[in-house]
Amino acid sequence: MFIMANNTESAERLARPLIRLAKAHGVTTAHYDHSGEFVEVSDEVLLSILAALGIVVSNDEEISAALKNHLDEEHKRLVSPTVLQISGTETAVNINHAPSVIPEVSLTLEDGSQYGGTFAVKEGSGESYDLNGQAIENSQIILPADIPEGYHALHVRAGSEQQEAFLICVPARVDLIDPLKDGKLWGWMAQLYSIRSHDSWGTGDYSDLKFMLAEAKKNTGSDFILINPVHAGEPVAPLTPSPYLPISRRYVNFTYIRPEDIEEYASLSAESKEKIDALHDSVRENNANASFIDRNAMWNAKMPALEEIFKAGRTSERQAALDKFVSEQGEDLKAYSAWCLAYEKWGAPTGQADSWERKYDRDSEEVKQLLEENRERLDFYAWLQWIAVSQIAQAQKAAADAGMKIGIMADMAVGVHPSGAEVWWNPERFAVGATVGAPPDFFNQQGQNWSQPPLNPNYLAQSGYKFYRQMVHSMFNLAGSVRIDHVLGLFRLWWIPEGRSAADGCYVAYDSSVMLGILALEAKRANGTIVGEDLGNVPSNVAQALKSFGLMGCVIEWYTQDENGFVPPENWREYALASVTTHDMPPTAGYLNYEHVKIREQLNLLTNSVEEFMKEAKNEHDKMISMLVQNGYLDKAFSDDQDSHEQEIVESMHRALRDAPSKLQAAAITDAVGERRAQNQPGTDNEYPNWRVPLADGQENVVWLEHLFSNERLLSLAEVMRGEK
Repeated sequence: MFIMANNTESAERLARPLIRLAKAHGVTTAHYDHSGEFVEVSDEVLLSILAALGIVVSNDEEISAALKNHLDEEHKRLVSPTVLQISGTETAVNINHAPSVIPEVSLTLEDGSQYGGTFAVKEGSGESYDLNGQAIENSQIILPADIPEGYHALHVRAGSEQQEAFLICVPARVDLIDPLKDGKLWGWMAQLYSIRSHDSWGTGDYSDLKFMLAEAKKNTGSDFILINPVHAGEPVAPLTPSPYLPISRRYVNFTYIRPEDIEEYASLSAESKEKIDALHDSVRENNANASFIDRNAMWNAKMPALEEIFKAGRTSERQAALDKFVSEQGEDLKAYSAWCLAYEKWGAPTGQADSWERKYDRDSEEVKQLLEENRERLDFYAWLQWIAVSQIAQAQKAAADAGMKIGIMADMAVGVHPSGAEVWWNPERFAVGATVGAPPDFFNQQGQNWSQPPLNPNYLAQSGYKFYRQMVHSMFNLAGSVRIDHVLGLFRLWWIPEGRSAADGCYVAYDSSVMLGILALEAKRANGTIVGEDLGNVPSNVAQALKSFGLMGCVIEWYTQDENGFVPPENWREYALASVTTHDMPPTAGYLNYEHVKIREQLNLLTNSVEEFMKEAKNEHDKMISMLVQNGYLDKAFSDDQDSHEQEIVESMHRALRDAPSKLQAAAITDAVGERRAQNQPGTDNEYPNWRVPLADGQENVVWLEHLFSNERLLSLAEVMRGEK
């Protein structure tokens, strides 16, 4: 932990039109870096970020004009496009109007009924704004405390003008689910694609997940499994390896479907089953590969198997269920299916000017013709989505039937692929000319560029956050808990101008109150929990904001350090998911053996010398061992002979974890079997086989799902997590 100096921007800098314009649009003009240094953002970066928000200016005259235009637009509206209310409290809403006009308000509730209460009007300060020679005054409408939770339509009339706003009424906080009110729950963390059964097609799938959930509860007593994001991906190989760079966050990845578990498979002809069996046999060798997950080989075999099942047809009841699903999903499912079809017919989008996703949009005649001429293929992609959703739902049901208190903990990625379905069909949702990432920190000294276009905060507000709330709702339909990756993104995101390094960016603010409120509302409706990944260079107010809504943060044992060394777990946060490690680090056995140093040296990811970094890593290692010994988690004799007691050290770190007050606690499957290889090395793409490392033990022998929950090392760690050892 570092101590920040009391630095601020000078009065002269704050008075500059560019700084005022940036701040008016939520662009942060200065920040503290990971070492505590105060950094003022350069003019060049600020101008680029403003341009990404649609504000293109190049000199003080244009900047001043843009600032005035922004203020004018704010005062032209009767009411802000999105209004947040905390349930059970009165809320004052500002109304702009002409002099001597008394605003009137009505409210249509989410269910379509009219709210019958009354709205008090409170006069404003008496000051007026000059809007091109016309005085604009301000009053307040008081929203009563008894407005029910939900997504409502607020109707405002002032004289001859009328406007609507989205009123989002959210709970003050989400109650803990019953098992957490007086206790804690623990579970596993798993990279689903990496954990394969003998019947997998080369990667773990939804049927493997179903088996894993039930067996984990039966054999270890765990109550959830946190899995990697399973957002929608490409329809044709090559498939993007990273689950954190999806094509669409609204839908799920159909490459995880198990063909043999589709209901129609059982009634296929013998000839069709033989075709599918032959396709499955073609990837059995790949399925047993201990070194590399070959998603492309898997999908090239599985896709024709799924086509065979689709062509066989469905009963009238099953077809009716599919039709209902398609109707309920509406435009978003059409968007994803259309993108898949275009990808298949026109090739992979390249992001270049001559690529179809740049030349055509949803209204192009070429796109309309493509959809019209390929209706059956469009139906096939919708069917794949329906099957994928149903198989995840079956997995979650299996978890509940086994007695899991949570079941699936789903993971929501920060953003989407820049050439994916969401960006292509709905470009208005995103900023253009910037990508999202993270500034440099101790673990990633060059910063990170995730190549994802940021959601446009102006669009979110103008649309009542509809897309965001639908996405959260759809995730809770299939899981008992949702983890929000990089939850700081609900407060501010690190935007990197196109063409610049990850270190050369700045933060752009989002309305965290609205976004956290939506999470709280959806969690309450689903009786679920929200976990916000609040790691890295995160302001202290983020954890407090999460807790205020009853949402969880994250605590990683390796990250929890202060000036005195590692913080004893008894002092960790209560409202948190606590774990020893994370997927962006090597498993604990690997980290203890300095895999992170070796990888970064090999890939030239260090900004200092390898000797300096190794010295820092060894110092960190020694401090961890010291904390474990001093607090009674590790026998001193084991610390003196660490090479012979790797498992005992790993277990001692989890024993420490159990002493934390954190309501949710998790152990990584990789730690349970002694795996050493990292799943992901941030800051790399194909330089390291990110997200393509199969689950294996410390000797790189495949650990099969069928044997996972009888693995002696795993069962020993499970005893620790249950507090029995």
